[in-house]
Order: sequence, then structure tokens, then C-alpha cells
Amino acid sequence: MRIASLQPSITLTLHALGRTNHLCAITKYCLEALPELAALNLPILHDSWTANTAEIAATSPDLVIASVPYRMESLAAILKASLPVLTLAPHNLASVLDDIRLLGALTNAAAEAEVLIAHINRTLDETRALTTSIPHPTVYCEEWGKPLIHSQTWVSELVSTAGGQFLGTPGSHTTAEAIAAADPDILIFAWCGAGDRVPLDRVIDQRDWRHLRAVQNRQVYCIPDEYLNTPAQTLLDGLTHLAAAIHPAEFPRPERLIQLEHRNYSTQPV
Repeated sequence: MRIASLQPSITLTLHALGRTNHLCAITKYCLEALPELAALNLPILHDSWTANTAEIAATSPDLVIASVPYRMESLAAILKASLPVLTLAPHNLASVLDDIRLLGALTNAAAEAEVLIAHINRTLDETRALTTSIPHPTVYCEEWGKPLIHSQTWVSELVSTAGGQFLGTPGSHTTAEAIAAADPDILIFAWCGAGDRVPLDRVIDQRDWRHLRAVQNRQVYCIPDEYLNTPAQTLLDGLTHLAAAIHPAEFPRPERLIQLEHRNYSTQPV
């Protein structure tokens, strides 16, 4: 089966299943997630948000697979062009696992998918067991900063697994004032498309959050967005980073976990 992948989550899953040979086209974001795919010299497509039906059709796919985030207009254009398309819209960890199982079935990798799912579940269970009997601090996770948006449901589940209490409603909008009023123990930022480049100091200053206990205690972190916003097995990397941020004494610190630099915020006006 020739698959045109319009999101990194699909490409990453096929790679984990050993089925990248099914790919006939990918996006530049897939290539960023898996640089080794450059050796395959695959056509580069626009993603699910800006899909171009002419360029997709030119790759002669047996199946186009799109996943969140996408625009309904883009999907409608693909259907109008009579291209076979599968759209994935996972909303929690269980549906992420279901999508892995589906991609395994489509690519004759059902056994590999079950092995991967078992590994993910085992890692979740092991992490959960380590945090059951210790305090669960409140954690604000932000997916986007303008406007402020809480991270998705699967992130809230990862926070719980890592021994924290997710603040707010997953995927909903909020305000700087609302978060300040809640005064969470930990602030975590993973802005979509920003990688690990969230300017923590600037965000704290612009929102007048210098007095928050998370800031006073330097419990403010940036986690690479691909570890929390890509619904694939790479969410386990997100779990590793969340666990280290929430319980630094219990879990080793990953190299890419960025912490707020030391500043004497207590001496600055609120």
C-alpha cells in the first residue's frame, strides 16, 4: 500500500512499526521528526491543514492519511478529488493506541502494533506505580499562548500518570488571570510548532506571573512540543519529561527539559 502521510504522528507510527516502506509522500514536519527519511527522497507535501490535492494526486497514493490538527476544508478538497483518505482524530491515550492498531492492520503489521501497544501500556503502568503514594502537585500545561489554551486530554492523562493534577479543562481556552488565581505548583509550556523555544522569562514577565509559587520555586518548564502534541508513541518521551518536571527527586532529568533560569523574582514588583 502506498501511503501519503500528512502528519508526523502517522509517519512516526509507521516507522515504529517498521513500515516506512509504505510511504510514498510525507510532509516537511514528518522529515523534521524523522530526518533519516531524507534518504528515501520522498515527495514533500503540504500537511493536513494546508493540503494541496494536486500535489497529493501526483504521488499516486493508495491511501491518504490525515490526522489532527486539520482543516475540514482541506479534507473536503481531498474527498472532492476522489482521493481515498483516512482521517484520524485521537482525543485521549486510548484512541492513540487504537490508531496504532489501525495503522498496523492497514500495513500488515498487526503483531508489531500489539508489541508497541504493550510497551506503551507497560511504561504507563510502571510510571503510575512510582507516583501513586507521593503528593500530586497541580500542573498547568499550555499548548498555545495567544490565546492561552490548555493542553489536550492525552496530556492531562500523562500528567496524572506522572503524579500530577492537571489544572483546567483539556483543550479549552483560559486567561493569564485565571491561571494566576489558581496559582499552580508547576507551569509547563509546549506550544504547537515552537519546538523547545518558548521564551519562559518573557512569558512570566508579560503575564505578571512573577509572584506565582511555581515561578518563585522555579518550577517552570518548556517541553519540546513534539513530545506532547504529536499523538503517537513519542508521547512516552513527553511522559518522561513530565515526570521529571513534576517529581524531579524521583525521576532523572531528560536533556531536553528546559527550566526557567534563576532570577530573583521576589525582588521585582508584581
